[in-house]
Amino acid sequence: MADVWCLKKYKKPVLIISIIFNVGMLFVFKYLTYTLSLADSIFGLPFSVPDIALPIGISFFTFQAMSYVIDSYKSPELIRKNILDIFLYISFFPQLIAGPIIKFDDIAGQISYRTITSEKTVEGIRRFVCGLAKKILIANAMGEVADAAFAVDASSLNVVAAWIGAICYVVQIYFDFSGYSDMAIGLGKMFGFEFKENFNYPLACNGMTDFWRKWNISVSTWFKEYVYIPLGGNRKGKLRTAINKIIVFILTGVWHGANLTFLLWGIIHGFFLMLENYNVVPKKPFAKKLLAPLGHLYSLLVITFTFVIFRADNISYAFSYIKAMFCGWDFSVNSGFPEIISMLSAYLVIAFVIGLFISTPIVPKFRAFMCNNGKAQLYYVGASICSLILFVVCILALSTATYNPFIYFRF
Repeated sequence: MADVWCLKKYKKPVLIISIIFNVGMLFVFKYLTYTLSLADSIFGLPFSVPDIALPIGISFFTFQAMSYVIDSYKSPELIRKNILDIFLYISFFPQLIAGPIIKFDDIAGQISYRTITSEKTVEGIRRFVCGLAKKILIANAMGEVADAAFAVDASSLNVVAAWIGAICYVVQIYFDFSGYSDMAIGLGKMFGFEFKENFNYPLACNGMTDFWRKWNISVSTWFKEYVYIPLGGNRKGKLRTAINKIIVFILTGVWHGANLTFLLWGIIHGFFLMLENYNVVPKKPFAKKLLAPLGHLYSLLVITFTFVIFRADNISYAFSYIKAMFCGWDFSVNSGFPEIISMLSAYLVIAFVIGLFISTPIVPKFRAFMCNNGKAQLYYVGASICSLILFVVCILALSTATYNPFIYFRF
């Protein structure tokens, strides 16, 4: 009884200390250098700024560590006496480096008991290959063009080159991150774990509220459950709801990196969600079939412009780049236009078209159609054959490619 009383007495201080430790570690490795550099540029500090290496995946495993502590605080039955269970949860390699973030209460039961079947293994392999193909065959191709566009002095970019670079970056970051999430989910299935989906066709969204229901679901869910709801959520009036959402999106932006561009990216997304929340940008008309294309167009424009800010090294460059998307009418040799146009190969165009096709829920609709019409076995045999072909193509592409970075490794 005394042990139980002590645990109840000290569990809140332990929770606070744990959160401070994890947030502090995240700040030191991820934000300290930038904060000191910013302070030095403003106040001229007399000491040198340390160059601290960023551990790969620190934003993900620190959030998972906090998830265990918070979930265990709220539900003591989740507390694990075997420390190896906790280490397994925090360090499980498939999603350790670039997500998705797995909340402890979503996986606690699977740590103790899970089943590994041939069906799950085959499904996991197919999902892994799908993610690998997204990354190698689509994201990498788009990334080379996007990098070329963002490497040019923004003031000399023309409208065509600027739009091509911006659109390619949107496609790159979606297929890069969703591809990694697919691989993580697939590897998890091979080990008997069921991870929740992290993307639900966000580029087919109808409004920014819809976008955030479908984009990086694990991060938005984490901030919703551990920040937004504890702050009061939408239970304390419209003004408090607005403030809570702005706080969440500021943190979501800053979570991505130590740069004012990420902060601005988060604030703008929060601003558009507020416009939709207060019906300044009406959501219901966009849900109607005739007006749905307008909702898609509005969403894609906001996504594209904000990801330009997200991709830029600084805010000045971001605004110059966006200006070039509207005012860059210089098509001379020095505009970067010839170089970027020369990169638009037949393969790139095909990869872009395929990317647009699979950015919509056509494939799951086709799967449902086949399964509902008694052709499930035919579908899965065909899917397995396609996966084998894609795997071979990806291996061949990897053997010759030199451009293979994962965008979210930097976070």
